[in-house]
Amino acid sequence: MSAEYDALVTNGTWKLVPSSSTQNVVGCKWIFRIKRHPDRSVARYKARLVAKGFNQRPSIDFTETYSPVVKPVTVRLILTFAVTNGWPLRQLDVNNAFLQGSLTDDVYMEQPAGFVDASLPHHVCKLQKAIYGLRQAPRAWYNELRTFLLATGFLNSKCDASLFVRHRSGQILYLLVYVDDIIVTGSSQSQVHDFIAVLAHRFSLKDLGQLSFFLGVEAIHSTSGLFLSQQKYTRDLLTKTDMLGANVVSTPLALTESLKLVDGSAPTDATKYRQVVGSLQYLSLTRPDVSFAVNKLSQYMHRPTTIHWNAVKRVLRYLKGTLNHGLLIRRHSSPHLHAFADADWVGDSDDRRSTTAYVVFYGSTPISWSSKKQHTVARSTTEAEYRAIASSAAELNWIGHLLTELQITVPSTPVIYCDNVGATYVCANPMFHS
Repeated sequence: MSAEYDALVTNGTWKLVPSSSTQNVVGCKWIFRIKRHPDRSVARYKARLVAKGFNQRPSIDFTETYSPVVKPVTVRLILTFAVTNGWPLRQLDVNNAFLQGSLTDDVYMEQPAGFVDASLPHHVCKLQKAIYGLRQAPRAWYNELRTFLLATGFLNSKCDASLFVRHRSGQILYLLVYVDDIIVTGSSQSQVHDFIAVLAHRFSLKDLGQLSFFLGVEAIHSTSGLFLSQQKYTRDLLTKTDMLGANVVSTPLALTESLKLVDGSAPTDATKYRQVVGSLQYLSLTRPDVSFAVNKLSQYMHRPTTIHWNAVKRVLRYLKGTLNHGLLIRRHSSPHLHAFADADWVGDSDDRRSTTAYVVFYGSTPISWSSKKQHTVARSTTEAEYRAIASSAAELNWIGHLLTELQITVPSTPVIYCDNVGATYVCANPMFHS
C-alpha cells in the first residue's frame, strides 16, 4: 500500500483542496491481488487504489469514456507475420498506466484510507491525473499514449485503433496495445530495443523480455514456431467448476442432442451459467474448436435449464481431454490467404435460423474465425451457405485492408472454400439467383 501511495504522490495524481458543497466527491478503496506466474507460483502481491467511479455524474464529472483495445485477429496476424519472418517479439507492461493519463474534467475524490493528511483531514483530492476506477481513465491513458506515439513517427491504423505502425530507414516497427499491455515487434532488433528505451524514458514500464504470457494466453517458443495456449486458464476454469476430475469426451457438443429454449427441464443457476459461458467465450481466443458450442450455449443466457447446464459441462469435459490443445503459428509457412465457410441450416428449432461459420488462414495458421447465428431465416441450404460465404468475404476484405496498412503483400487472390455447390454457382454466376 505504501509503495502504491508513494507512486501516486510522486506522479502528482492529485492536490488537496478544501471541500465544498458544490463538489461531487467520489469515494475510493484499496484493492488487493496476488499476481501469479503461469505455473501458479506467486509473482508479487499488489495493492491498488481505485476510485468509486459509479458515483460520477455524466456530462459533469466525465464526457467520453470509450477506449479501444487491439482486436484478437490483429494480434494473431501480427504474431504470425513476426514468427514467419523471424522477428523479435517483446512484451511491455506499463506501471500504473491509468495514472499516466491527464484529466480534462474536474474530479474530486476522498483521501485514501490509511493515508489521510493529519494537517488537512477535511480536504479532498482534486485529481490531476486519471486513476483506476474513473469512467474516463482508460480513454485518458489511451489518448496520452497515442499522442506520444504519433509524435515519435508512428501511424495509427485505420483498421484497428490500437495498432501503431512506423516505417523508418527501410525498417518496420509494429506496436499492439491492450490497455497497459504492449507487444512490440519489428524487422530490426536494434530498432525495437531503441524504441523500448525511448518509451521507458517517457512512461514507467517493465520490460518483460520475450513474449511469454499475454492476456491469459501462454506464448511458448520452439524451433517449429510459436504455440499459443490457454492451458492455465482452462485448468483454473475446470477447478472452479469442480470438473477437473470429470470423464473426458471427444466432442464439445453431443451430435444427437438439439438444445431448445423450452425443454421441460428444471431451471439452473443463471449466474453461474453466465459466468462459465463467459469464460468459455474468452477461451475461444485460441480454441476455434469450441466456437460453435460457445455460440450455441450463449443463446440461453437469460433462462438456462438443467439440460443447458449439462451441455456446458460436456464442453468442460471436452476441454479436460484437450488441455494441451492450442494454436500453433508455424515458423515456415506460405503467405497466402484462404478461408473456409459453412452454415448449419435451420440449426435452431426455436426460430428456424441458421448459423454462419468461417475460419480464415494466413498460410497454415488460422487467424480469424467466427460462429454466429444469421439475422433472418434462410429458405434453403444454398441461401444459408451463400450468407456464410459473404461473411467470410467481408472478413477477408477487412484483413486485406489491414495487410495493406502493414505493407504486407499477399502473392495471390484469397480463396474461399465452401462445400455447397449451389452457393458456389451463385457466387460465380449470379444469374441463378431468384
